[in-house]
Amino acid sequence: MTFPQSRCNEPCSPGYRKAQDGRHLVCCYDCVSCSEGEISNISDSEVCHKCPTDHWPDERKVKCLPKPYEFLSYKSDSLALIFSTLALLLSVFTCSILILFIRHWDTPIVKANNRTVSVILLVSILLSFLCVFLFLGCPVDITCMLRQTSFSFFFSIAVSSVLSKTITVYIAFKATKPRSPWRKLVGHKLANYIVLIFSAIQALICVIWLVTSPPYQEFDLISYVGKIIIQCNEGSVIAFYSVIGYLGLLAAVSFLLAFMVRTLPDSYNEAKYITFSMLLFCSVWMAMIPAYLSTKGKYMVAVEIFAILASSAGILVCIFLPKCYLMVLKPELNNRKQVMQKNKSPK
Repeated sequence: MTFPQSRCNEPCSPGYRKAQDGRHLVCCYDCVSCSEGEISNISDSEVCHKCPTDHWPDERKVKCLPKPYEFLSYKSDSLALIFSTLALLLSVFTCSILILFIRHWDTPIVKANNRTVSVILLVSILLSFLCVFLFLGCPVDITCMLRQTSFSFFFSIAVSSVLSKTITVYIAFKATKPRSPWRKLVGHKLANYIVLIFSAIQALICVIWLVTSPPYQEFDLISYVGKIIIQCNEGSVIAFYSVIGYLGLLAAVSFLLAFMVRTLPDSYNEAKYITFSMLLFCSVWMAMIPAYLSTKGKYMVAVEIFAILASSAGILVCIFLPKCYLMVLKPELNNRKQVMQKNKSPK
């Protein structure tokens, strides 16, 4: 003999739970899908059970699966491949310019604006490009500590070198006037001291940051549903924005000085190129900050990598490409006679 089923509906499948439908009969109920992050693995379950924080339900909501980890991976992320390729190509390009400068070391075009500072600037730009690789791959404590401090330090050397070149041009212009007190400051030592002092200030900020509240690896379980974001916690937000703000201050001062002397009658006056490079630098980082704050996970890292590549490339192209053009394609202009003729002020 078969007994009738004492219920108004079929049993609830795994992944669902029973819920009263408001009718008087206890045997009548609705089957409600488990809420987000919950499972039920038996039929006619009264309740759904939450998955652990590092797990997430499968599509049927019958079992908990480990959440996938997300970061800029070389193996599975096309962004990492694009950024690493760009960083390598720009590094090779920078090395090529450096070799070209060394080969033309004693020519007027290289001598015109302090050879030593130019080489320091090229090396710091090269190191800035290579810093990109600290942002790629799975972040760990050591890369978290190095990525922000190294890029900010190398950038400070680059921007300090640009500022040094700008101040050198400004002082040289002031020193042309008779009995000018600026004549005492003309020389390569001042330029080298400027780079050393302003870079040392950034290095001090980075050391204080690492000693007091260093960055560290962090697992973000909340920002994205069903994913664990492996990222770097900056430790001290104040320190992070201090190093960025200091770079912005150096770039702003360099831009203002370069803008003031951009029209000097000098065939190899770098001020107009510095003006464009610092304008580009400031524009990139001003656009980067709101984009950085509005994104999370690997896309936040991608925004910073783009800012590093774009601003470094901007300085490289604006300052050094005109010189490379003359050295390679117009070698007849790279002689003392041409320099002396072109440096004469119009009457």
